[in-house]
Amino acid sequence: MPQTPEADVPSDGTLPARKMRPNHQRTLRILRTLTPQQKLAEVFKLNERTLQLMRIGLRRRFPDLDDAAFEKVYLQMRERCHNRNY
Repeated sequence: MPQTPEADVPSDGTLPARKMRPNHQRTLRILRTLTPQQKLAEVFKLNERTLQLMRIGLRRRFPDLDDAAFEKVYLQMRERCHNRNY
């Protein structure tokens, strides 16, 4: 079991229960059958879904912003999430 960061350890020192993932092995089997091109396509789909969810969450957080101001906030958040490791 990987080490748990101190922030995730309850104050009584016990480790948190592991999250149940009943479909994890099934997902891994499916992913192993995909070609590299199919895997890449799935990555792009997941990225688009993530951006849509971020947009929905931001709209709920800032319901009163006009479209231009909202787009500015959205682009700022995307910039903060950008991976600069390459």
